[in-house]
Amino acid sequence: MVLNIWFNRWFSTVSHYMELIRHNPDQQEFVIYGTHPNPDTVYFKYCDVSGTEPDIEGEEYIQFCLDYCIQNQIHIFVPRKENVLISRHLDKFEQIGVKVLVCPDGDLMGMVDDKSAMYRSLQNEENEGNFIVTIPSYRIVNNARDFQQAFAELSKDNTKLCIKPVIGEGASGFRIIDNTADTIPFIFSTASSQKISYETAVKILQTQEHFPDLMVLEYLDGYEYSIDCLAAADGTLLTAIPRKKGNGRIREIEYNEELIEIAVKMAAQYKIPYVFNIQVKYKDGVPKLLEINPRMSGGLHISCLADINFPYYAIKLLLGHPLEALYPKFGIKVTHIEQAVILSSEESAVLV
Repeated sequence: MVLNIWFNRWFSTVSHYMELIRHNPDQQEFVIYGTHPNPDTVYFKYCDVSGTEPDIEGEEYIQFCLDYCIQNQIHIFVPRKENVLISRHLDKFEQIGVKVLVCPDGDLMGMVDDKSAMYRSLQNEENEGNFIVTIPSYRIVNNARDFQQAFAELSKDNTKLCIKPVIGEGASGFRIIDNTADTIPFIFSTASSQKISYETAVKILQTQEHFPDLMVLEYLDGYEYSIDCLAAADGTLLTAIPRKKGNGRIREIEYNEELIEIAVKMAAQYKIPYVFNIQVKYKDGVPKLLEINPRMSGGLHISCLADINFPYYAIKLLLGHPLEALYPKFGIKVTHIEQAVILSSEESAVLV
């Protein structure tokens, strides 16, 4: 049976996941659908069927997804946009016979999506004797006065700080607080930066009486790792691949018992099914949590080089099919180069 699988608004790297699913070891055939509001979205080139979707949100978007699934006879839906809300409406997709690759616990999805709520949950677990992972020192603020107070408290030991939104993806909104950002040498020597001075941050935050919740937390200056995890439908961890982010575009698939143990404990406590990602960064030799993503990560295709086809295996688990024992390969160093993708061309020759 050929299966219709749909990816809604995703990262451009979803093109790798589409190819991994298409060229699966079981030779299962798929028709791959992809949508995005931008008609020039690069991953359309990797879809069998593609098209633009409306730039809408909330309940209206849920209805669009349901209608799209019905109109295109979708069997499997792999959402990124509105995945928390979709998780809360899984019954509507089940009623039309669509399997959705998302954690079915809407409350858990909502908590994981909220960094402060996730931190509080982990702290509560630690207080009850169930230590899972170290949390950076942090405060949550939503006005300039509280920001100034949080900065004073957290930086009293000359600790370097940073800020990022409580709800957000990747590096969106992330800034390192560094007063050199307001100097002439900084302007002349820096092409782009995620730094902002304390004075500039205060000035900007004072323009509003209240703003969305912002995390003020210690800056972690060690190596960053993404731990890509594959789990059964009941949340049982099947494998975890630590992926080290080296200098520039260097990535290393590394066997790291300390990080794998974090994944084991995280899976045992929260039971996130199918595929999820844990991001940590070291400071003074200690791995501290950045965030958890209850979905495929943007760099998952790198971890797949460990001979683990995460996207396809996640689909198999979603469909209730068993997996054979997994034996990931570690010790792989990776980089990548840009590749041009022709979106369209006018086929014409000019005689000279």
